[in-house]
Amino acid sequence: MAQVLEDSRSQVMISVDPHKASWTAAAVDASLRPLATIRVPVGDDGYRSLRRFARKWSNTHWAIEGATGLGAPLTSRLSEDGVDVVDVPAKLAARVRLLSTGHGRKSDDADAVSVGVAALTAHGLTTARMDAAVTALRAIVEHRDDLVKTRTQTVNRLHVVLTHLIPAGAPRGLSAARAAEMLRRVRLRDLAGKTMRGLAVDLVGEIRQLDRRIAKATSDIEAAVAESGTSLTELCGIGTLNAGKILARVGSIHRFRSAAAFASYTGTAPIEASSGDIVRHRLSRAGDRQLNCALHTMAITQIGRDTPGRAYYQRKRAAGKSHREALRCLKRRLSDVVYRQLLHDSATELAAGPGGHSGGGSIVLRGRLTPRTPALRTSHFPDPPNSTLQPGPPVRLDTERR
Repeated sequence: MAQVLEDSRSQVMISVDPHKASWTAAAVDASLRPLATIRVPVGDDGYRSLRRFARKWSNTHWAIEGATGLGAPLTSRLSEDGVDVVDVPAKLAARVRLLSTGHGRKSDDADAVSVGVAALTAHGLTTARMDAAVTALRAIVEHRDDLVKTRTQTVNRLHVVLTHLIPAGAPRGLSAARAAEMLRRVRLRDLAGKTMRGLAVDLVGEIRQLDRRIAKATSDIEAAVAESGTSLTELCGIGTLNAGKILARVGSIHRFRSAAAFASYTGTAPIEASSGDIVRHRLSRAGDRQLNCALHTMAITQIGRDTPGRAYYQRKRAAGKSHREALRCLKRRLSDVVYRQLLHDSATELAAGPGGHSGGGSIVLRGRLTPRTPALRTSHFPDPPNSTLQPGPPVRLDTERR
């Protein structure tokens, strides 16, 4: 016991504030006292300098702000060398800095120290695990999302131009083929009209090019999801694109200690806002909004079909809840369903081994064969938890296709 306490006192956290061109690191001891700081350029030389800096202390641990974001290159290098990295959310580090005795003064050194203090004091922080397949899938998913946004903006610009060429403009749901057909019927003689028509033709060409790029990205996502061997697509409301988004955003499901923690991460767990004798909960606008969007799509799909999810939603409406309140309850329930499904996939892959259904290159990461029991609470779960909602083989409650 004395040895454990001594090791804890001698622990030094090497915390890093990553930037595009530089890494700023601080050494913070167990008493939250900064020992030293260093700033190095991003790259091989900078990485070697960081490792030499860390070797000044014997019992070191690493923490990086946004370890899977801007800090991903450094996290990947450390993981390759067998070094575990704690992922510190940027918001948490910012709160530590604002509450420090420095009155919120901001500098790279102060940010790095704040990351270390957060890593040493916060509970529930996870170890960042970089996986090449997950990183690749996330890049493709985000690229496709960007292309879709760009296409929407281009179509909106085309609508504006067409209002100058066609009475009442073009109808909604305009495609490149439909726009080209409409432009072929336009006959204009004045300079303004000809200029507008030329702009419209250019925009139609951009939309066609974007359609091809979106189709290519969609095909890449479909191939990656198929290679992963995930069973998420068996759940009602999760298609290939939604499954790809969930796999890309979640990474290793074992980052989450329980279904409640996963629900908090997805932004589907209500936040307690009680005071005195008044007990109430409010909507959470935190969490990963992309995952929240995926669960929202899943919930809307189930409500529109004859599924147990729809029956659950209708029970909530009958109990006096509004549409939005009942939808939030359903999303919280479906968060648990997705959590169990990901645990099941991970356990199945681990049991199958390298020669199993999808091999070691699967996007679904390996983890413990026996998952921890989710800590479901009434504040997180609209109804008393059903016994069928415990982790184990996938149960098709609220998700079975008809």
